[in-house]
Amino acid sequence: MSKNRIEAFTDAVIAIVMTLLVLELHQPKNDTFQAFLGIEHQFIIYLISFVMLAIYWNNHHHLF
Repeated sequence: MSKNRIEAFTDAVIAIVMTLLVLELHQPKNDTFQAFLGIEHQFIIYLISFVMLAIYWNNHHHLF
């Protein structure tokens, strides 16, 4: 396999994983800050996971 194909495959996999991560976030019932506090822990976990994947993706592109 060529280098470009591996990069494209990895980009696709990471994009799918990042999309699946955001699907697990549930929308608050109200548009208030108090409603957001109800999903605060889920949102923090999502942000940490998203940043970790973004760092992995960036490092992978620097390798190739």
